[in-house]
Amino acid sequence: ELEYINSDQKNNTEVKLDDENAEKVSWFKLLGYKQTWAFAFGKFMTDGVWWFFLFWLPSYLKAQYGMEGTTITFPLTVLYSMTMIGSVGGGWFPMYFMKKGYAPYDGRMKAMLIIALFPLLVLAAQPLGHFTFWIPVLLIGIGASAHQAWSANIFTTVSDMFPKKSVGSVIGIGGMAGGLGGVALSKLGGALFDYYKELGHIQTGYTIMFSICAVAYLIAWTVMKLLVPKYTPITDL
Repeated sequence: ELEYINSDQKNNTEVKLDDENAEKVSWFKLLGYKQTWAFAFGKFMTDGVWWFFLFWLPSYLKAQYGMEGTTITFPLTVLYSMTMIGSVGGGWFPMYFMKKGYAPYDGRMKAMLIIALFPLLVLAAQPLGHFTFWIPVLLIGIGASAHQAWSANIFTTVSDMFPKKSVGSVIGIGGMAGGLGGVALSKLGGALFDYYKELGHIQTGYTIMFSICAVAYLIAWTVMKLLVPKYTPITDL
């Protein structure tokens, strides 16, 4: 038994030494792979959607329905609680396809395509919002939940295709792209809201932004699939 424990410690030491001796891969070299661009574009297109939902929804409920203070707390609590479903379900969903014989990357991409369809429901948030504020809250909640499911899978596409020593760097590139996408979407939203508020049609600004958020995932998935049409692991790093 003691020998078994010591052997485990020995293996852990060997792994640490391998990690320390592994040659670091530069961002410049990683940018030469389509797989890097696929991940970065996916993050650029979708990270901003989450930040938009996170920061602009209180303003939306106030502008559209005059809600503020404690009255806005419960709808937002419901909406963000819905995202837990996506976080959990997003990890399980691709396993369904893998059990059917799909390669990990292919199973994940198939799951991500289906996940990308759910945010399209956000398109109905404004047209149906005049009935009750709960309609946009629930529809946007579905979109936000889908984002969490998407996010759970897009990160693992990197480890599917890249060797361990470069995974952190590729995720860093994607994180930067996601940050830039978030800034761009927030700037666009602010400009649209200011413009249409002056015209007295603030709802038009939200309609445009919700439309962008709704289709962002399908656009991201399409470009990712075009860049990496099939499972192509990187073997020359």
